[in-house]
Amino acid sequence: MAEAKRRHIPVMLDEVLATLQPKKGEIYVDATFGNGGYTQAILEAAGCKVIALDRDPTVKVRANEIKNNYGDRFEFRAGNFGDFADLVPEKINGAVFDIGVSSMQLDDAERGFSFAKEAALDMRMSCEGLTAADIVNTYDENELADLIYQYGEEHKSRQIAHKIAEYRRTKKIETTKELAEIIYTVIHKKNGEIDPATRTFQALRIAVNDELGELQRGLEGAASRLLSGGRLVVVDFHSLEDRIVKNYFKENGGKKVRISKYATDLVQDDSLFSEVSKVMVPTVEECRTNPRSRSAKLRYAVRR
Repeated sequence: MAEAKRRHIPVMLDEVLATLQPKKGEIYVDATFGNGGYTQAILEAAGCKVIALDRDPTVKVRANEIKNNYGDRFEFRAGNFGDFADLVPEKINGAVFDIGVSSMQLDDAERGFSFAKEAALDMRMSCEGLTAADIVNTYDENELADLIYQYGEEHKSRQIAHKIAEYRRTKKIETTKELAEIIYTVIHKKNGEIDPATRTFQALRIAVNDELGELQRGLEGAASRLLSGGRLVVVDFHSLEDRIVKNYFKENGGKKVRISKYATDLVQDDSLFSEVSKVMVPTVEECRTNPRSRSAKLRYAVRR
């Protein structure tokens, strides 16, 4: 755990603080607590309060450490950020989301998120419910192919699903390495290119944790709790997530309705957000020092 903590670097931290703009006496939510990088930075930036959410039970040790250091200015609430509106009934001044699997989860081989480490094929962020092994061993071939294509954007999803179906006829697929080797029979590894297992593992992780559904519900829940001028900041790491964030902000920002067809210069704005940012990306220096930040995108919106 100590080693994982040292390796965990909050992505686009300076940009998150600059766009969230924490102020003394205000309340903010870190919807994806993880190792507490954003939480601690927000608490240090201003004399505010942070409510942290996370469904991963292994983060509670770190949450207790921050509680000991910051007392009543910090509160941890266990749960999925998709349940934001239920977990956070009070009004808030801002919220930040860091979407996707955390560095700690990737680095912990036993969690089964990474094909680079031999482990049970698990991938559950909450440590409860359906596992990735359950999916690859029970979904029919077409269903599996559709899942890999939709969530992994893998163009060879049909071939991979066929190989999985062939393999499991004689033996249940139980480990990360086992699944990766099946994928390599369809797409061969090449030096300098993305590992062929990446997209399939991404697809399974998204399905196991309902990540896209949780994200949509989380954005809606957070927006419903923002005070006027409150800020919603989202850092995401792949196109499926970013599309949801971009569309949600676009659909809820800048809508204008004419009061009268005769009064063409008079309009009222019924949008949820008064400001929606353009996409922001990490600096070249951050990408160099923290390779996991390379695919990150940040977007924010301000509540009307």
